[in-house]
Amino acid sequence: MPDTVRPILLSRLFGRRSANRYYSGPVSDHFDGVRFFNPGVDTDRSFAELLRWSFGDKGTPWPKAWPGLEADRPPARVEGADIRVSFIGHASFLVQTAGLNLLIDPVYAERASPVGFAGPKRVNPPAIAFADLPRIDWLLISHNHYDHMDLGFIRQLWRRDRPRLATPLGNDTIIRRAVPEIVATVGDWGDRLALGGGVDLFLEPTQHWSARGMGDRRHALWAAMVIATPGGKVYFAGDTGFGGGWAARIIRERHPDLRLGLIPIGAYEPRWFMHPQHVNPEEAVALYEILRPREALGYHWGTFRLTNEPIDEPMTGLAQALAARDIAPERFVAARPGLVWRAAEA
Repeated sequence: MPDTVRPILLSRLFGRRSANRYYSGPVSDHFDGVRFFNPGVDTDRSFAELLRWSFGDKGTPWPKAWPGLEADRPPARVEGADIRVSFIGHASFLVQTAGLNLLIDPVYAERASPVGFAGPKRVNPPAIAFADLPRIDWLLISHNHYDHMDLGFIRQLWRRDRPRLATPLGNDTIIRRAVPEIVATVGDWGDRLALGGGVDLFLEPTQHWSARGMGDRRHALWAAMVIATPGGKVYFAGDTGFGGGWAARIIRERHPDLRLGLIPIGAYEPRWFMHPQHVNPEEAVALYEILRPREALGYHWGTFRLTNEPIDEPMTGLAQALAARDIAPERFVAARPGLVWRAAEA
C-alpha cells in the first residue's frame, strides 16, 4: 500500500456514529438524516477489504521528485467572457473570468494528510507560488478529503485576501473551525449559487464519499461543480467513481453545453478496491463521452501518490483510451502542473 495515513484508513472502519458532526437537515434521496450517500451505490469498504489492500501488493514506487511544467504567474484579473484556467497540481485549479478569481480545491501542503510527518508527500510544488496568486474572490471546495481541503492554506489565504467560500453541505462547519469569520455559501446537489459578475456555481452529484478522521464518514456532502460564466461552462468533477455514469448523465441533462471538462484520471489502483470512488483513464473517457465538453483536462494524478499505479500510467492510459475511441488527443489532455488553458471571447 502507498504511503497513506492510519487515521484516514481507520475512518473507513469506525465511521459509525449516531449524530452528524457537521450538518443537520431534512432527509433526501442522498441524505438519511445522519449520513450522506450515493443513491443506489455503496462506496464503503469492509475491514477485510481494507486489510487486503493494506497488506497486499505495494504497487509501483514513485520518484521523489517529478517536476511539472514551468510555474505560472497569472494576471491580476481576466475580464469579460475570456476564461483562463491554470492547473496548480493534483486537483487544484485557478479559474479567472468576468473579473473574478476562483480557486478550486487548493492544496499547498507538503502532504495530503492530517499530520505533517506522514502520509502522501507531493513530488512537485504548486505551479503557482502563493506570492504569485492573484487576489482570490471565491474558494470553491468540492469535499473534505485532505487532498482537496487544506485548512492550513485556507487559513493563510483568508488572512491575505478574505475570500468567500462556496461548498456543499457540512464542509463549511469544518472550515469555520479553522477560519471562524469566513463568509460561506453552502448548497445541496442541484443548487445554484450566485458568485457575482454574471457567474454562477451549480453543485451537482458525483459518486464519492467524505471523512476527515474517525467517526465522521459521510457527515459532509461531496459534489461536482459547474461554473457558468459569460464565456461558457466549466465542469469540475471533484472526485468520482464511474458507477455506470449515473451522475454524469444527470449533469449532461442539466448542462448540455460544457465548454471545458476537468475530469480526474488517477488514483485508481487496485481496481477491486478503488473503482467505486475513483475512475481510471478508460472510465474518465467514458465520462467525457457522456458529458461531451468541447475540451477536457485530466487531473488527480502525478502529484500525490494515493494509490498503486505508476506515476505516469494515467497519462499513457488516457492516450490509449482516447485512441481506442478515435478521439483526437488534443480534445482531452492529461494536465501537468503549470498547464494553462484559455478560451477567448468569441
